[in-house]
Amino acid sequence: MIVEQIWTANAYRNFNYLIACSETGDALAIDPLDFRRCLDVARKRGWHISQVLNTHEHGDHTGGNKGIISATRAKVIAHRNAEGRIPGMSVGVGAGDVIKVGNTVELQCLDTPGHTMSHICLLSQTDQPALFSGDTLFNAGAGNCHNGGHPEELFETFEQQLEALGDDTLIYPGHDYLLNNLAFTLDREPDNAIAAKMIRDYENQDPADALVTTMAQERDINTFFRLQNPEVVAKLVEEFPEMGDNPDARAVFLKLRELRNSW
Repeated sequence: MIVEQIWTANAYRNFNYLIACSETGDALAIDPLDFRRCLDVARKRGWHISQVLNTHEHGDHTGGNKGIISATRAKVIAHRNAEGRIPGMSVGVGAGDVIKVGNTVELQCLDTPGHTMSHICLLSQTDQPALFSGDTLFNAGAGNCHNGGHPEELFETFEQQLEALGDDTLIYPGHDYLLNNLAFTLDREPDNAIAAKMIRDYENQDPADALVTTMAQERDINTFFRLQNPEVVAKLVEEFPEMGDNPDARAVFLKLRELRNSW
């Protein structure tokens, strides 16, 4: 499996992705908002984009569909419940469905509600797994739930699906929010030395050559995976005593998501 992460350099800090089969040159475009750049990369690499996968229905992820379809006649794949809300959608998928790219690539669909209720993540079936996480999971952060989502469902997605991923799983998110998310982690957990070092190491990072984290790193730096960390919990309880002395993981996650909304 060949992965090309494409930095759009737009105000929303989107990443687009091309996943290609090394044998056939067949390619899948994930959330190709900057369709011209995606087409240009495919042309230079000798690939043909035959499929588009939209992780969810928001316009900064679907806005390039028409351009890709016009140039390649690619079919558009998305969550089956997003039909009618995604331009050019022709294939609906759900949990456990497998998307094949050429002869060598298989990507398992995960039904990951929270950011929206029709959100798909893709998990590669490779020796080192890779998760294409859209706006569910960011490097050091979690998606918001402002436009059609629900934080309770986002918690369930983290607890039941993302927590089950192996430590070596690579994380390819839909946006570059690394530095802001690390700053939030340190606001919630000031003694997190790993996050503090990472924010220093990557403060001048060029998103065109972005860090790709692993789940092991996320468990160290992403406060939404650190729901039982004593410092995280103690700081929340001090600020919000109505949570009680021993809030459960769900309560901690929901309060963190609420705080991140206005942080």
